[in-house]
Amino acid sequence: MARYDIVIIGGAIVGSSVAWYLREEGFSGTIAVIERDPQFARSATTLSAASIRQQFSIAENIRLSQFTLSLFRRLTEEFGAEADIGFREKGYLILASEEGLPVLRANHAVQAAEGADILLEDAAALSRRFAWLSTEGVAAGAYGRSGEGWFDAHALLMLFRKALRTKNVDLVTASVAGIEREGARVTAVTLEGGEKLEAGIVVNAAGPNAGRVAEMAGIALPVEPRKRSVFVFEARERFEDMPLLVDPSGIYVRPEGSVYITGGAESEENEGPADPADFDPDWPLFEEVIWPVLATRIPAFEAIKPTRAWAGHYDYNTLDQNGVVGRHPEIGNFLFANGFSGHGLQQAPAVGRALAELVVHGGYRTVDCSAFGYERIAAGRPFRELNVI
Repeated sequence: MARYDIVIIGGAIVGSSVAWYLREEGFSGTIAVIERDPQFARSATTLSAASIRQQFSIAENIRLSQFTLSLFRRLTEEFGAEADIGFREKGYLILASEEGLPVLRANHAVQAAEGADILLEDAAALSRRFAWLSTEGVAAGAYGRSGEGWFDAHALLMLFRKALRTKNVDLVTASVAGIEREGARVTAVTLEGGEKLEAGIVVNAAGPNAGRVAEMAGIALPVEPRKRSVFVFEARERFEDMPLLVDPSGIYVRPEGSVYITGGAESEENEGPADPADFDPDWPLFEEVIWPVLATRIPAFEAIKPTRAWAGHYDYNTLDQNGVVGRHPEIGNFLFANGFSGHGLQQAPAVGRALAELVVHGGYRTVDCSAFGYERIAAGRPFRELNVI
């Protein structure tokens, strides 16, 4: 049986970030990162819409994304002169109806207090700023003038994965079949083929499968996979000043090269876990829900041509749509990095740094993630993020 000081379950952006920052923080012990899908063909990381924002309702979420933004600004220092993730810093524009205006204002106040460059404007000002926008039913919008945008998720992941190969980290291709426990400690991870990896610490970075992985250790974690579809369409008009636009309905749209991508029409009401094998886009969502909203919000999009689509699963925290980060309060060598509910990609580097600090230094130093601890899960006490996109 092989033995590792740390076994990380999940090798996409969260797990890879944890491993990277462990080495950056000076951890010299043995590390294994287990990933069942080394091509990341069905990974939440690579199937996401790959965006970063500071427009959250909770200060801790803003700080996590600000850490990742600072990483984006020094990529070449961290990963070499050729490091490039195609970051397009074109902002978010989150619109609110009259009914949603108090929440938008409250969120903006939190963002401003954290130093985020977010401008709150009424409908008339938005119409002057964005000539292509219809403000029908809109009271105001919050626009990120800097520090928000979109990027190449696969490129970011590959920077971390390539760097790990120089950091004496074992990248293991396998599925996890079980976790062994002795009292208040996890002791080993069993792979699908029967091999066991003895573990001093186990980190759950299993994305949409995090709930199932926690269950293997006898731990209840309210994280499940939810399916989200992303649609690609062409339009005659190109709007160079278009940010990632979020309609009051929750539907979003943004440019992607010569085309546009859109999504966000799924209803969370009565929605359950995704079928693990279901990666088929829900085309009726585009035809029946998204297209009419796009045509109302951006009149030029009355005539568009859908071209393709994809679907992915993400790790939905059913308690409060917020991440679960840190040690289990009783099983102290089982660590969580789960349940980010759609904002895990943008926060993964910060969470990786936080867990590395917790392991190496015994506490958080850069971003305090105490509020995301498992204790609230055990108590059924939500720490709710209001700005889930």
